[in-house]
Amino acid sequence: MQILVFKTNLKDGNHVNAIGSSLNIHPAIYKWNVDLKDCDNILRIVANNIAPKEVEQMLVGAGYHCEELE
Repeated sequence: MQILVFKTNLKDGNHVNAIGSSLNIHPAIYKWNVDLKDCDNILRIVANNIAPKEVEQMLVGAGYHCEELE
């Protein structure tokens, strides 16, 4: 099990909903949430065997910025 943390430009619930369906159906992702109160609009993902670049590409493909934090 891994926990991935990303800085995003998701600004509101509509943005979160726009990416939610992709994250919800991904077989490697168990749980995820977005902290819109954080200045970096943090996306946290609990997953099994997924590359951070894959998550970044999913969000970029939906029109958002996503950058892994280490």
